Amino acid sequence: MGKHLVLIGGGHAHMTSLVNIDQLTARGHQVTLVSPSPYHYYSGMGPGMLGGFYDPSQARFHVGKMAEERGAEFIQDTAVRIDPHGKSILLKSGQHISYDVASFNIGSDVQLAPLVKSADNVIPVKPVLNLYKARTSLLREIRRRPLEIVVIGGGSAGVEISANLWRLFRDEPNRATITLVAGGELLRHAPERVGQLAQDSLLGKNIRILTGVRGKHTEMGVVTLSDGTRLSYDFVFIATGIKPSTLFKDSNLPTGVDGGMLVNYYLQSTTHPDLFGGGDCISLEGSPLAKVGVYAVRQNPVLFYNLAASLEETPLQSFEPGPAYMLILNMGDRRGILWKKSLTLDGRLSFFLKVFIDRRFMKKYQVSGERSESSHEVDTG
Repeated sequence: MGKHLVLIGGGHAHMTSLVNIDQLTARGHQVTLVSPSPYHYYSGMGPGMLGGFYDPSQARFHVGKMAEERGAEFIQDTAVRIDPHGKSILLKSGQHISYDVASFNIGSDVQLAPLVKSADNVIPVKPVLNLYKARTSLLREIRRRPLEIVVIGGGSAGVEISANLWRLFRDEPNRATITLVAGGELLRHAPERVGQLAQDSLLGKNIRILTGVRGKHTEMGVVTLSDGTRLSYDFVFIATGIKPSTLFKDSNLPTGVDGGMLVNYYLQSTTHPDLFGGGDCISLEGSPLAKVGVYAVRQNPVLFYNLAASLEETPLQSFEPGPAYMLILNMGDRRGILWKKSLTLDGRLSFFLKVFIDRRFMKKYQVSGERSESSHEVDTG
């Protein structure tokens, strides 16, 4: 007798499962995808979407259509509570969905409290679609008046957002000022050379960088910093630390220190073997992983294998995090900063390598007409 698999979220780690749903339905299983949007945007292309390298259709997967075309039910909703004993999931709409096996790939959120006291023109960098909406607003406003823009967060996201804001306004010289509030230091988790290259690139674009201070709170068009400095803004981007949804804590499931669902090396809940997960919303027991998309991509095939195995009651496969990962920053000027272990490369080659890797991943999983939605090509000019 077939079982019911419920996929919560259509993120990177669920891509292999989504494109192979028909393998599960062919064996008599029922599959349901629950996601707040029929689209999932690829975070690696978000800053490029802000800067105009990509339009939305190039940076998203039509996960709702992908699921339905392969025999699954798609529900546009959000999970708010899990009952692991009753094997049921409560949705924001009030609907309850029962499951035999469930998997979670709901990403992470930018933590706004207590930083944000007033939400006027405050843009968290997640969900990724926020960046395209911001692009539209910024292009409209820059034609009307000069703009003061503040980016809070000195990690990779803050650097890429700042660089691509510069790109966005490159045809409007001297009409936008961009200030990056970088916290203790710029790219503090990266090698020193990477931080220096990023700093040189941003300063060369007349982006102001503030280090040694953090954003304390934003209210009524003013960012107050930890040293008492007040910065006026027209728009502020929040690119500070991300955390998993509170869904798992709210459901009294074991979590890691960051609040992600605690899983073993089968990507399976440590206490409820019918619950699985991948990406930013999980915490790997004994070896917490960095919140970078490469791990969700690596979890992709293992998660699908184990979901299918759990439905069929066959042995599971262990996830291996793999070797050191490579990161490439899109610096907004057709140059990238690449690093992996001790290797650091800066220049056009790094940028075009990022473009190649991102487009290859998109092509593999854009299987539901996404590429025909627009003829817009990558803007590399």
